[in-house]
Amino acid sequence: MTVKMEKISLSTKGFNDMKDITDKVESLIEKSGINDGIVTIFVPGSTGGVTTIEYESGLIQDFPDLMEKLIPYKAHYEHNATWGDANGASHLRAALIGPSLTVPFKNKKMTLGTWQQIIFVDFDTHSRNRNIVVQIIGE
Repeated sequence: MTVKMEKISLSTKGFNDMKDITDKVESLIEKSGINDGIVTIFVPGSTGGVTTIEYESGLIQDFPDLMEKLIPYKAHYEHNATWGDANGASHLRAALIGPSLTVPFKNKKMTLGTWQQIIFVDFDTHSRNRNIVVQIIGE
């Protein structure tokens, strides 16, 4: 079994900025020399998340709208009162979505559905440079 560790670097705007990273992950699998296995995408930090979605204009608009209904940025959060950084909602949104995703692959191709893309979402309240960890395991 072989294990490869890579990273994807992104610049984001914060406030639900969504980035389709499917092609970047596919490229890393292709270059890894591993034919069959799993790939884990992990977001270091507590204000970003990774998930799958159909990355199209309607859902790109609907997803932030849903997050705002569930966890509004302007609501009262004890985190904000404690730290004064006004990103309590960012932490809660990231916890809801989660920091990682694992996808199996065969013949260097991920087993994603036809309309399923891997996205990174930056929930923080300002722009950031992010490094996403990609671990590829297999044979």
